[in-house]
This record gives sequence, C-alpha cells and structure tokens, in this order.
Amino acid sequence: MANKEIILTPEGRQKLVEELEYREGEKHDEIVERIKEARGFGDLSENAEYDAAKEEQSQNESRVNEIRQILATAKVVEASDDAHISVSIGTTVEVEDKKGKTSFTIVGTTETDSINHRISNESPLGSALIGHVVGDKVEYMTPMGKKRSYKITNISR
Repeated sequence: MANKEIILTPEGRQKLVEELEYREGEKHDEIVERIKEARGFGDLSENAEYDAAKEEQSQNESRVNEIRQILATAKVVEASDDAHISVSIGTTVEVEDKKGKTSFTIVGTTETDSINHRISNESPLGSALIGHVVGDKVEYMTPMGKKRSYKITNISR
C-alpha cells in the first residue's frame, strides 16, 4: 500500500519534534516509574495498575514511532519570497462572501484545527483555494453538497 505524502509547515514540524522529545524523555520516564511502582504491588497477573502502565507504554511507543515516521518522510513547505504569492500550504488566506470576511491558514492534514481556522490542503475549501491569487473568486462544494463561493482579498505568510 502506497503511503500518502504528508505535508507540514515549519511550525507543524517543530510541534512534532517537541512532542517526540517529550514522549521519549519525560513521558517515557513517568511510565517507567509507574511500571516500577506497579510491580511492587505483587502478583502481576491481577495487577490493574501494572496492566494500565504497560498499555500506556505501548501507546506512547506507538505514537513515538508514528512521529518518527512522519518526520522522516514528511515534506516541509518553506515560505516563498514571491511578491505575488498564490495560495499554498503555509499561507493565510483572507476571503470574503456575502456574510463577511474570514481567514484560513492552509496546512497539511496532520495540522488541521478548525477552531483556529487551520484547514487542510485536502479539504474541499483548502483544495479549491490552492493556486489562486488575490482577487480570484473560488467556488467549491461543501461536504453537505452546498455550493459556496469566496473572493480572495489577501494572502500572507
């Protein structure tokens, strides 16, 4: 099975690096200490604390491996120095429709955060905005089947 390319902004990559450091350091040490304490409770076959600590250790190691894989294979998009930039991953796009103005930051799929208006380049709106410049009108279909349109009023990095 072919892996889908993962795209990160420099900030998204840094967050993953920091999470990896935490999980390999402080978090790992906490789990090891919990396992040691749980072993002191006696019979491991009926020791819920031990089982929980081992499960947490397994989940932590899985996430560490996942982050390592992402960092090893992800493409990090760097800022462009173009005076006339188009919408791409890492840009913040201000758009306007009949309801008013709003802005979105285009990010890779692992960095999406709808509360903070960080949308994936693979989302319907994100993919519709990619490649456009200020002044363009962009139309797309929402997942609910509604047609929406925006005019791009500003693009920044």
